[in-house]
Amino acid sequence: MADRVTVIGWDGSAPTAAARSALAAATLVAGAAHHLALPEVPERAERIRLGSVALAARRIAGHRGTAVVLADGDPGFFGVVRTLRAPQYGLEVEVVPAVSAVAQAFARAGMPWDDAQVTVAHRRTLRRAVNVCRAHTKVAVLTSPGAGPAELGLLLDGVHRTFVICEELGTAREQVSVVTSDKAADHTWRDPNVVIVIGGPVTARAPEGGGPHSPPEAGGWLAGGDPDAGPRGWALPATAYAGPLGEGESEQLRAAQLARLGPRTGDLVWDIGCGSGAFTAEAGRFGAAVIAVDRDADACARTLATARHFGVQTQIVHGTAPHVLEDLPEPDVVRVGGGGAAVVSAVADRRPARIVTHAATRDAAELVGRDLTEHGYDVECALLQSVELDTRAWTEKERTVGFLLSGRLQDRHP
Repeated sequence: MADRVTVIGWDGSAPTAAARSALAAATLVAGAAHHLALPEVPERAERIRLGSVALAARRIAGHRGTAVVLADGDPGFFGVVRTLRAPQYGLEVEVVPAVSAVAQAFARAGMPWDDAQVTVAHRRTLRRAVNVCRAHTKVAVLTSPGAGPAELGLLLDGVHRTFVICEELGTAREQVSVVTSDKAADHTWRDPNVVIVIGGPVTARAPEGGGPHSPPEAGGWLAGGDPDAGPRGWALPATAYAGPLGEGESEQLRAAQLARLGPRTGDLVWDIGCGSGAFTAEAGRFGAAVIAVDRDADACARTLATARHFGVQTQIVHGTAPHVLEDLPEPDVVRVGGGGAAVVSAVADRRPARIVTHAATRDAAELVGRDLTEHGYDVECALLQSVELDTRAWTEKERTVGFLLSGRLQDRHP
């Protein structure tokens, strides 16, 4: 086993004294080709071209001597330190950090980044990284071959974003380009690169419809966004929204639908028959990307206004389901607020992990439930009854009854 493993971050600047000392004592050095070409790497040291970090970790674990691993940026920030510290390798790791590529990218753009989301895009995580870019107004994406600026732009079809693309940061070939997302696929980008994805300005308003909700001038208090932007709670009452809510948008039904779908960061939610936009806004407040669909142009306009009111990014699609769904990107979870069994069946064909809908009658509920079962979903149905009381006299004001159906696909992620 290696006597000591030092992981050195490299940001293009000259190695620190601690880094030079570790390299001078190294009998094995692992890194990318440009790392191994550094003059500080000893001639006598064994060299490993760093491809698979897990494979390198096994080689290092079997090495008798002192090992150094070189990595771009801060190796503890989405870097090699996590793999090297895995218990199966038994390695004692010391870290000499450098400025992360994300910090460098925002510095080149002259922007603060404490309010940014940071995600990594590999081939297997690209779709979820794109969903983060759909849902948030400031995102840094650490890319990889096959999951770079061009692929991000292609998958953001229909959603306008500005890309700040930083190639080969810290090197003589460093270049920073600003393009719109629809133009990113028109270029060939050099690796490694970081993409800052910027959305349109959004104003979040106070829950009672007061003035704009703005963070204090000194900035927020938690990295990744301001959780205080917007009202506390979820499944908000109708009074939180402008105008009356439609059928299937009651507070109690929305609460049950949100609980069964569990929208989260990285998910893409379809809200079909979005109505007032209440469900769209609430799903977006959980950090999910939402595509809201309605055949009524007024409903689309109202949903857009609701999303802006609550500081939520959403894509609005005006059209009639199920036909309008054919060109939409794959969903993770879906709420069907209108369209009946035909729309539910078309949604089930796309295999989202979870589907929720409601029905006014038992016959309609049975029809939808059978169709979901035939598509391989585990189906639950509950008869929900809610009674609103006037607490001044404790008398009944309004009673609503409906069937809530939910389908869960076991072969998708939970």
